[in-house]
Amino acid sequence: MIQTYASYSDVRLYTLLQGGAREKEVAFSELYRRHSSRIFLYCRYILGETDNTRDVFQETWLRLLQSAEQRREVQNVPAYLLRISRNLCLDVQQASGRRVFLPLDELQLPAEEPAVRVGELETLIETALETLTEEYREAFVLQTYNGLSYKEIAEIIEEPVSTVRNRVVRAKSKLRAVLAPFLLEANASR
Repeated sequence: MIQTYASYSDVRLYTLLQGGAREKEVAFSELYRRHSSRIFLYCRYILGETDNTRDVFQETWLRLLQSAEQRREVQNVPAYLLRISRNLCLDVQQASGRRVFLPLDELQLPAEEPAVRVGELETLIETALETLTEEYREAFVLQTYNGLSYKEIAEIIEEPVSTVRNRVVRAKSKLRAVLAPFLLEANASR
């Protein structure tokens, strides 16, 4: 009989990663099902479309397994996963010696047609995200794409809640400024 762990809490599943092979496999599969898309999106928005994104994503899950094997206590599994991926992303950025954001004056947004189609909107947003500093982009991604509260973000990045709030507000303001001309143009052409 295959046991399903869908109703188990993340903390319980994390604890089960310390069990036997079958128990570990099912618990890991459930945690992966719940959190993999959020972790991958975080890595992708921080590092961009690179091989590093996939490497960091995979390494995040390996480190989760290693921490369970070391019997490390974890009370908030999603936050722990994001902290692991954040630290790995920072390592990649530091090793490459490059900043991942583009200055506003170097922004190259696609402009094939005056109207923005639904599919193009995602590309515009991703390109606009590249104009943000690392700190602003990270806070914005954690809140918008991962649905975290200011307090949860503050715990992950180890900054005060007020700093997180300021970064999110400033990120949204900068994104609005970058995207406004394209969105206004799209609405005017309808």
